[in-house]
Amino acid sequence: MNIALLGATGAVGRTMLEILSEREVPVERLVLLASERSAGKVVEWQGNSYEIAVPSEEVFRGIDYALFSAGGDRSKEWGPVAAGVGAVVIDNSSAWRQDPQVPLVVPEVNAAALADRPKGIIANPNCSTTQVVVALKPFLDAAGLSRVIYTTFQSVSGAGEAGRAALQAEQQGAQPERTPFTRTICGNAIPQIGEFDADGWSVEETKMRLETQKILGVTDLPVSATCVRVPVEVGHSVEMTVETERPLSREEAEERLRVDPDRPNTFHLWVVADNLRKGAATNAVQILETLSRERQTA
Repeated sequence: MNIALLGATGAVGRTMLEILSEREVPVERLVLLASERSAGKVVEWQGNSYEIAVPSEEVFRGIDYALFSAGGDRSKEWGPVAAGVGAVVIDNSSAWRQDPQVPLVVPEVNAAALADRPKGIIANPNCSTTQVVVALKPFLDAAGLSRVIYTTFQSVSGAGEAGRAALQAEQQGAQPERTPFTRTICGNAIPQIGEFDADGWSVEETKMRLETQKILGVTDLPVSATCVRVPVEVGHSVEMTVETERPLSREEAEERLRVDPDRPNTFHLWVVADNLRKGAATNAVQILETLSRERQTA
């Protein structure tokens, strides 16, 4: 298959290349794209050298799947262009996640949603949302859901390379040249990821609420989140309190779960995932693999 990767020099883009190799995705032609700043750089992959190009309508012609991880503005600009010349766009930004004509997909949870993509674009969820809905889906199927509460502990790589660089500089006693954080992150925990709205909810907290509802197909499910940035380089942890519509015994649930001793419909989970892999790159490649299998059997 022919694959284009926009954002090839970023943390998630580089991880996507690793995942494509590890999962032995059959790539016939690979086009690596990034901003003008990175144009001309050479990336080695599977023994071959690839020169970074800038996106254009022409470079997307003949591409089967376009993996995007270059931020919302670039996705809004180039997603429709790539889809317009026949590529299926799998976008890792937040640009399209709440568009009713764009499926928001975690393959283990709602792969069937991939069939309805009128814009030719598929959205990859927020990294923290991806890991929690995988754990929530069995509860939904077995006993229904009446409420979900999240408390997240999110690594600095969730803010991109600038987040990692800021933490590393602070750990060495230096002042970072630029930082995506509102306060010092080294030795700290910052209960803010994104701007706050008028009601005091951060962008990240709102994303988790809306994305959980859309992916699970339960738009009226009560969901709340408290999202915290912590000084960890990679890996997001989430404490989840899950209330089901019907009781489940401990035996009916996973062995790692704790049933609330006073409320048999309430479960307490600790969910951990690599935010660069399952939270972003791996999920995108899994979407690509699912679509490729469907195309082969059609």
